[in-house]
Amino acid sequence: MDSKQAKVIVFSTPTCSYCTTAKRYLREKHIRFTDIDVSRNTSAARDMQRRTGQTGVPVILINNRPIVGFDKPKINRMLGIN
Repeated sequence: MDSKQAKVIVFSTPTCSYCTTAKRYLREKHIRFTDIDVSRNTSAARDMQRRTGQTGVPVILINNRPIVGFDKPKINRMLGIN
């Protein structure tokens, strides 16, 4: 993996425990990400649903490729970490 980090966006809500876990995991791995609260941002919620067909969170975009839910093996694979 090159030194440039992947672009990571987390679509989440404040009450979602899986979202909290996913964001904590990314922080522990020193992965920078943009957190978008879809409970406050309806256009982002529509965008997330359009991209993935999902209304549930978390949805994590890594270089515009979606991961639905907190799927640690897939996150690690897409970011090249372990």
